[in-house]
Amino acid sequence: MAKNLSNLRAPKKANTGRKRVGRGMGSGMGKTSTRGHKGQGSRSGSSLMRGFEGGQMPLHRRLPKRGFTNIFRTEYVVLNLDRLADVAVKEISLEDYKKLGLVSKKNALIKILGSGELTSAKTIHAHKFSKSAVEKIEKAGGKAVVVGGEAAA
Repeated sequence: MAKNLSNLRAPKKANTGRKRVGRGMGSGMGKTSTRGHKGQGSRSGSSLMRGFEGGQMPLHRRLPKRGFTNIFRTEYVVLNLDRLADVAVKEISLEDYKKLGLVSKKNALIKILGSGELTSAKTIHAHKFSKSAVEKIEKAGGKAVVVGGEAAA
């Protein structure tokens, strides 16, 4: 059936009003206002934490905890050579990554990985390089400059 102005309809439940509770017995939601009789949920001011299971040990506490999160880790923004290959700049400094839209944060730590090929010679400044990235940059006639005094690894 073709949609036109004569048979347009609002989606289901788009026009239903808010549920008004406690407005008399005839409404079907009077007296207890859909809260039921007695019990914790029927009382005023009752609010339970997410995942509360009525006093039973909650699922997030029953499941075993695994692994370890190192809060002192250093996170690098990873860039592959194929992303740098389509940039038409001979030298890419740390300030250029943000200008060229390669990273979102201005002072992010950058690591260059060797996926893809460089076609032209480029001087690339970064905090870290993978061994394959250094090989491919030098093979293309460019230079990998490590910023921050860390060794390439």
